[in-house]
Amino acid sequence: MAATPPYVETEIKLRYRGTPEDGRRLIEQRGYRLIEPRTLESDQLFDRAGAELRSADKLLRLRRAGARAFLTFKGPGTRERHKSREEIELEIPDPGTLTSILERLGYSAVFRYEKYRTKFAAPGEPGIVTLDETPMGVFLELEGPAVWIDQAAERLAFTPADYLTGSYASLYREYRRAHEEAPMNMVFGDLGTA
Repeated sequence: MAATPPYVETEIKLRYRGTPEDGRRLIEQRGYRLIEPRTLESDQLFDRAGAELRSADKLLRLRRAGARAFLTFKGPGTRERHKSREEIELEIPDPGTLTSILERLGYSAVFRYEKYRTKFAAPGEPGIVTLDETPMGVFLELEGPAVWIDQAAERLAFTPADYLTGSYASLYREYRRAHEEAPMNMVFGDLGTA
């Protein structure tokens, strides 16, 4: 149950226009191999009244992934060609108790989102490619050193013009502006998809 040391996460997202199956084939055809099977990740973002964390470009997230749960803090990010920000993460044994503690400290759940995530990597390479199936579409996420991200994106037939540096929360806010009927939270049951 040790915390991951703070480190700077560097990543981009890529909107993938095909099916998840097509995305997996593309990733595997480019030499990446499965390292973690498709898993439902259910995330809750916490903030104080007045969106204190969001307005400071910080994030406090509780993630449930299979039988595991993690609390993550992300610091303010730089969004240039890639998004980079401090990340501190801790695996927790009891997410319900943690939620109660956060609520008593003045935090409340402000946004929920889900995705089916499958992780891939290539032997000897320093980054990870994820295939994320979300209620608003399929995305690839590349996380690793900036040089590797650019090389991996090109290998997957994407260009820097395709890079997205927003979080899923910010991408979903954009999605809701174009889809007024979309619910507040990005979860599969609410959007009628699975």
